[in-house]
Amino acid sequence: MPSDYLERILTASVYDVAQETPLELAPNLSIRMGNRLLLKREDTQSVFSFKLRGAYNKMAKLSPEALARGVVASSAGNHAQGVALGASRLGTRAIIVMPTTTPQLKVDAVRARGGEVVLFGETYDDAYTHARQLEAEKGLTFIHPFDDPDVIAGQGTIGMEILRQHPQPIHAIFVAIGGGGLISGIAAYVKRLRPEIKIIGVEPVDADAMRRSLAAGERVKLDQVGLFADGVAVRQVGVETFRLCQELLDDIVLVSTDDTCAAIKDVFEDTRSILEPAGALAIAGAKLYAEASGIQGETLVAVACGANMNFDRLRFVAERAELGERREAIFAVTIPEKPGTLRRFCECMGKSNLTEFNYRIADKHAAPIFVGLQVANREDAQQMAQRFKEQGFETLDLTDDELSKMHLRHMVGGKSPLAQDELLYRFEFPERPGALMKFVNAMSPDWNISLFHYRNNGSDYGRIVAGIQVPQAEMAQWQAFLDGLGYPYWDENLNPAYRLFLG
Repeated sequence: MPSDYLERILTASVYDVAQETPLELAPNLSIRMGNRLLLKREDTQSVFSFKLRGAYNKMAKLSPEALARGVVASSAGNHAQGVALGASRLGTRAIIVMPTTTPQLKVDAVRARGGEVVLFGETYDDAYTHARQLEAEKGLTFIHPFDDPDVIAGQGTIGMEILRQHPQPIHAIFVAIGGGGLISGIAAYVKRLRPEIKIIGVEPVDADAMRRSLAAGERVKLDQVGLFADGVAVRQVGVETFRLCQELLDDIVLVSTDDTCAAIKDVFEDTRSILEPAGALAIAGAKLYAEASGIQGETLVAVACGANMNFDRLRFVAERAELGERREAIFAVTIPEKPGTLRRFCECMGKSNLTEFNYRIADKHAAPIFVGLQVANREDAQQMAQRFKEQGFETLDLTDDELSKMHLRHMVGGKSPLAQDELLYRFEFPERPGALMKFVNAMSPDWNISLFHYRNNGSDYGRIVAGIQVPQAEMAQWQAFLDGLGYPYWDENLNPAYRLFLG
């Protein structure tokens, strides 16, 4: 057990800039989960994130000579604000290297707190490398976002507060994992004093560097990471954080983007506060853990670790939250095209709340309807589908079909006799300038685009569906185009929803 961290945490210098945040009951979510869920409200810090604890603790322990030279850090947001605020309080210079893709909201926030922002590279790794160069060139001290004992100890004060605020039994504490600094600090304190409390990490399914590292027994570097929960989009965890997590973690839960969006909505309904995606990971993980384990009547703690949400992402969150909660089901239901059938179909839906209903006459014998319904859970959706089938309606459950959720719901009724040799593919582009142009430039000018749908949802990736007319004789060129594009793609030509509504 890392006893040295107990002393580091107890003597950490954080409260010059940080406040002891509330540990609050989430009443509505607790009722739904059948367990008592307490939220550790780190989103209420002055920089709307826990990061100022570790950053300030590290800087407060620097020598006067090191402080006089200044500090440097690399960050896409929350750590940057913590370093800038701490440097301002300590009267030292802070240079923050941020990727050029960083939202202006976060750049402005760092500058407002006195930080000197240097925009460099497109990724965090680019910014990190440049920050290290500045460290050597200018004699600055690098403030690591997670892999530093003083930073870890600063974050560990959250665990100290949790045990002081709730001395009664706790089944588990859920913590988001990026580089691992937050969970390492909390675990180091809690496991020393209350080893019976489970420490459970939560990672996105597309940024699970810690889970893979623990499974491999060594630090694994991911080729790429999803950016929706940008606060935890780390390709490789730290050396010290990996060591601590190997020793102290009980489990790791993986959550999807839809799960995270649902958790953001849950916290809003209980607190009227809006967490950022990374800030809501722990809540999403607690929900999935409680459901999978079947526990009832236990006390769970989830660290709401940040609220630096970009406003333009709220639309995407709102659209996906109901799906993440399993409260909306989507179906393609084909009914006979004759008088009275639509009424019979509506009677079949009963008192279910309608969330979407798309239809366009396209055939004199059959009418395919794209319908969304509010449901209580996944079992409720399956029962609804069975009810449609029992009434003789051909039914396709599209609730888990990405093409339908993202695109087809906006495009129903687009069959065309002119779309000969049409190929339908989904693509994911990084949401940055020039990505779409790269796609267009790489495609043969002889191929005609017969269908195209794109919508900026404020997500980390632009999601596009395209129908492109490619003659059979040119399929080899088409495959070469796909292979050289460099973007993820999915062949949707056999997708039953596409064949029903568009093909």
